[in-house]
Amino acid sequence: MIRLTVLTENTVSCDGLTPEHGVSFYIETPHHRILFDMGQSDLFVRHAQQLGVDFAAVDVAVLSHGHYDHGGGLSYFLQQNDRARIFVNAHAFEPHYRADGSDIGLDPRLQTHPRVIPVGDRLELDGELSLCSCNDRPCFHGIDTAGLCMAHMAPEDFRHEQYLQIHDAGRRILVSGCSHKGILNIVEWFTPDVLVGGMHLNKHATTGAESAALAQIARQLAATTTRYYTCHCTGLAQYAFLQTHLGEKISYLAAGATVTI
Repeated sequence: MIRLTVLTENTVSCDGLTPEHGVSFYIETPHHRILFDMGQSDLFVRHAQQLGVDFAAVDVAVLSHGHYDHGGGLSYFLQQNDRARIFVNAHAFEPHYRADGSDIGLDPRLQTHPRVIPVGDRLELDGELSLCSCNDRPCFHGIDTAGLCMAHMAPEDFRHEQYLQIHDAGRRILVSGCSHKGILNIVEWFTPDVLVGGMHLNKHATTGAESAALAQIARQLAATTTRYYTCHCTGLAQYAFLQTHLGEKISYLAAGATVTI
């Protein structure tokens, strides 16, 4: 059994919490206490205190990719926890920009911290947890960069994005930060029983002729056997659109929510 608490997200599920663009999850498994992503500030720390999450218990931390709204809180976690290693893709600290040239990357000073561990394309942490970036796998569906860029303003290829796989009693649970490499690609690569995370669909039209692209994605997700818990960059309007196709196969996670998977 997996228990997941949303520490930060664009929306909140209860009074007393503050919305923040970004994501942070606290995940309890039979063998680990995991922090997955850290939002863009110290808000996830304050919310953890309100929600009764003890960061001293965290033994594994994962940063999904190198954007500020997922790793901006890294320095605060290092202050709160003195033992967990933080696993980041080896490309995570490379430059990352919006189309207008504004910096959306991580604090480069943290790259050499002794508990920040660079990861290649795949890492087996133990029999329960593994990380994979899928940089060696073909993309069956196109990737929308949404104007995001790397060094020298080259279009992003999202080589810095990695996914956490949790193996639980024969089930495959996948946790993704933003699914920048394409939610359909990711589902085909992993065929998870459960997928948790953003889908980066918030730029897709939900009405008119241009909504056909999102409708096609919705139909393909509905045809899988995967159960989806989504949030953040999926977009609220886009989530509502997906739900008309997926029904109870998809749920939204706001800050303060706890789900048992």
